[in-house]
Amino acid sequence: MAEAVLDHADAHDAHDAHEGHVHKTNTGMSNNKLAMWVFLGSECLLFGGLISTYLLYRHNIQDGPGPSEEFFDIPFTSASSFVLLMSSLTMVLAHSAAERGDQKRLKIWLLSTALLGSVFVSGQIYEFTVFVREGLGWSTSPFSSAFYALTGFHGVHVTIGIIMLLSTFISTLRGRMHPGNAETVEIVGLYWHFVDIVWVFIFTVIYLAA
Repeated sequence: MAEAVLDHADAHDAHDAHEGHVHKTNTGMSNNKLAMWVFLGSECLLFGGLISTYLLYRHNIQDGPGPSEEFFDIPFTSASSFVLLMSSLTMVLAHSAAERGDQKRLKIWLLSTALLGSVFVSGQIYEFTVFVREGLGWSTSPFSSAFYALTGFHGVHVTIGIIMLLSTFISTLRGRMHPGNAETVEIVGLYWHFVDIVWVFIFTVIYLAA
């Protein structure tokens, strides 16, 4: 009798593992998703501090260039921002494909999201090189230090998101993604949407308020 119970329990555990069973917390969400939400909450504090610092020092330009429509290339940054925001749409499509078990479209949308993010980061790197040539270095003024810290940290977060997307894409290629563990894609999506939303605030504070 005991052996039969153990065999049933083992079979149940194997079924849960195949279906991507996750342990729920008292909030009704999985431990992994809750951990991501807690992490994103701490990230809100980080970016809140960086944005506040920028607002405090944005007019402290000393002898260097300052924030202005003439200095910033608003059309270029707007196009780059649009690319990043479009990646949120492809991320939603990737999550939808994961829930349906559509491996082909999941691969396409994950890779598309990573590529769009890479275009954004490339545009940011290009923008930094232009600013340096025009005399805005890291230590040129308190404004420049706050500017590079805020936009640079965001760029690092986007890069981390790209790595997460590519890792998920590789897992899909290896057949490790199925509807039972679609939450993995959802968690990556939470992070990706977060960096997109944060950029909306950064773009508004730095470029539109210049």
